[in-house]
Formats: sequence, C-alpha cells, structure tokens
Amino acid sequence: MNRRSILKSIAGVGLAGLMTPREQRAQQAVEKAVRGLARPKIKDIAVIETAPAGVRLDVVKITTDQDGLYGYGCATFTQRADLVKPAVERYLKPLLKNHTVDKIEDIWQTCYDSSYWKNGPVLNNAISGVDLALWDIKGRMANMPVYDLVGGKCREAADVYAHADGGEIQQVIDNAKRYMGQGFRNVRMQVSVPGYQGYAGGGGGAVPPVKGLAAGPVFEPLPYIRRVLKMFDAAREQLGEDVGLLHDVHERVTPNEAVRFAKDLEKYHLFFMEDPLSPEDIAYFRQIRQQCATPIAMGELFNSPHEWTPLISERLIDYIRCHVSQAGGFTPARKIAILGEQFGVKTAWHGPGDVSPIGHMANVTLDVVSYNFGIQEYTPFNARTQEVFSGCPVCEDGYLWPSTKPGWGIEVDEKAAAKYPFTNPANGLNGGWGELRKGDGQIIKQ
Repeated sequence: MNRRSILKSIAGVGLAGLMTPREQRAQQAVEKAVRGLARPKIKDIAVIETAPAGVRLDVVKITTDQDGLYGYGCATFTQRADLVKPAVERYLKPLLKNHTVDKIEDIWQTCYDSSYWKNGPVLNNAISGVDLALWDIKGRMANMPVYDLVGGKCREAADVYAHADGGEIQQVIDNAKRYMGQGFRNVRMQVSVPGYQGYAGGGGGAVPPVKGLAAGPVFEPLPYIRRVLKMFDAAREQLGEDVGLLHDVHERVTPNEAVRFAKDLEKYHLFFMEDPLSPEDIAYFRQIRQQCATPIAMGELFNSPHEWTPLISERLIDYIRCHVSQAGGFTPARKIAILGEQFGVKTAWHGPGDVSPIGHMANVTLDVVSYNFGIQEYTPFNARTQEVFSGCPVCEDGYLWPSTKPGWGIEVDEKAAAKYPFTNPANGLNGGWGELRKGDGQIIKQ
C-alpha cells in the first residue's frame, strides 16, 4: 500500500463518522503506517572531501533507510579540513545511526552535548554538516525548498557585494568599476601596502619588501591604515556616493588603533567596516560605538553564543557575519538571525571560497527568510566546482538567488568530487595560516 492510498484510507475512515471497534483498529493501523513512512532513519553518515577550486571542502552526506532519500550538508573547515571527517564518521555517526531524521533540533542538541566541551570549531563544523544534511532531507521529504519550511521568503533574492582587490589604489578602483558595470551595488575594497604583507590586496608589489627582525613577511598597522584612507579618498571621488563600499580590517590592528581608524573612516560613509577587532577584544566595541557612526560588521571568527550574544544584545555592531558552519549549521544560524532582528542588528553571513555551494545555499536561504537581512558576501563558482555541485546559487545583476528545488536544491557528483582530492597547499601547512609578524618580530593576529 503506497503513501497516497494510506492517506486516502485515513480520509475515508475519518469521514465515516461513528466507527466500530474494528474500524477504529483499522484506522489506528493506517495512522501507524503513515507515521512510519514519515519517520525515516539515519542509515549512514559519510564525509565527501573535495577541492575543485583548490580550496578544501568537507561535505556530509546522510543516507536514510528509505531508498533514494538522502541529504547534503556543509562542514567545511579549510584550516583543519582533515579533522572534520573523523569527527563526523568516528564520533557523530555512531551517536546518530538509527535516529529518525525528523527531530533536527533534538539531534543538534544531542551532538552539541556529546563531546562535553562545547563550541570548538571542529565539532561545530561536524555538527553543521549533519544539521544541513537533515534540513536537506526534510525539504526533499516535503518537496519544498528549505526557505518554505521555515516560513517562506520575505524577499526574492539577496543583495551581495563583490571583492575588488589590487596592488595599487587605481587598480582597486578600476576593479570596483568593473563590478559596478556588472550590476553590483556594493564592493569590498582591499589594497596592498608597498613593502608590506597585506590582506586580500596581494603583496607589496614591485617595492622591495620591508625586512623585520624575524624571517618572513612584515605587517605594520600604521602604514596599512594610511594606505586605506588614501584609497577611500580616491574611491569616493571616482565612484561617487551611490555605491556601497566595504573594507575588511581582518583584526590586524590594536584596539586603540581600531577606534581611531573607525573614526577616520566615518567621512567615507562605508556600508560597513569588517572585523576591526579580534574576538578576544570585543569589549572595545563599546568604545567604537560611543565615538563614531561607522557601521561595524563582526562575527566571522565566532564559534560561541558567548561571543555574538553581547554584541547583538547591546547593539554594539550593525551586522553579524558568522560563518554558518563554524556556528554549528542552519539551526543555530537561524536563531542568531532572529536574535539580531530583536535588536536591530542585520545579517551579513560569511561567504568566501572556503564555503561549499551547499553552505552558500544555506546563506542565501537565511538571507531571504530573515527580515533583518543586510547583505551577503559573494564568491563565484568556477567550472570545476559546478561540475561537482549541480544547482549552485545563481548571481545575476548583483543579486544571489536561492534554488526553488526541494531541500537545498544541490546534488553532489561523487565521482567528479573524487577527481579533485585534497592536496597540501604550497605553504606546506596543510591549510593552516602562516606566520605574519611586525617588524620587531612579534606575531600578530590575522
């Protein structure tokens, strides 16, 4: 008896009015059968490791005991990618095998408590892979995209920003103009500092590198700050006031420098200044808020509610931009968005290349269902990534669109994924960040 026949039987018995004991027993048997069909169990959990764009991606696949019913989730933690697979397959899989897939909140809490010590990035990413895969399964079962499962869209697509980087100020501005010509209304601008190692702008160009007391590249906050201020002077003159301009400090300045930097940037009317402080220094956001009106975005490095809750509840930031898999998946990210709405803090989820297309689809799903959406970071997908992941989010005229297919709307070609295995990056650190020091040899946060 198929599901449709069972549901028709329930309807027929229900309309019969007063039932005999035999009819009641029959109805109970049918209802039990329907409940059984609606509660598939976890049969297997596996991690797919692939790097089609040279960035190592971890994707969790949950297979159920019903043929053809499965789901995918993003568990990408590029800097420690090799640790995610054992965290999922050696720890979460034995814990969750034979659980029914419908209790997503219960499964999330079960995983969260299982290691006793909580909020570590490896565990959070492992949980995220499971969590997103369960939402994918639920969407496939309901024949709905995930955004319909959580109340439906309150906007059609998500406004995004592109990355305009360069070694010279004019190069960055020309790149911004190119994106504006493609329909982007918002651009993040990063420029290198001659002689110094920077973030996202490239090296110091043809200028001989500054040598410090320790081997390796050198970064100094004050030359960097002066360079960025010159860039925005030129950018506003050439690009005008209509384009939203963003900048990522990447936590590379001291708290006092961050306060002054935010004040100096105020006249350029940025869309936001990102990560001016490290998570260890979040108390200084009170000083920034007290002294200037430059919009602040923070959260990319957050793993714990103890980090984002005070910044949101005290209205010390304007945009919360957690990395969804680092926060533990779609389930906690949805709660972060709702918390932000209560305090007027908008969302700007982290969307770099080290997020799988499934993670990007989770981002844009949150974007279209959250009333307090602010902006979405966008990274394009190359041809090899689209070979592995069919159904990637589509960007048109500066807007990112979620899939209308059930679940996340993404299928993973595992044979194609195997063509692009993990490799050790050129720096030999297996994905980890290298050293960056000041001229005196002190290592800095980056």
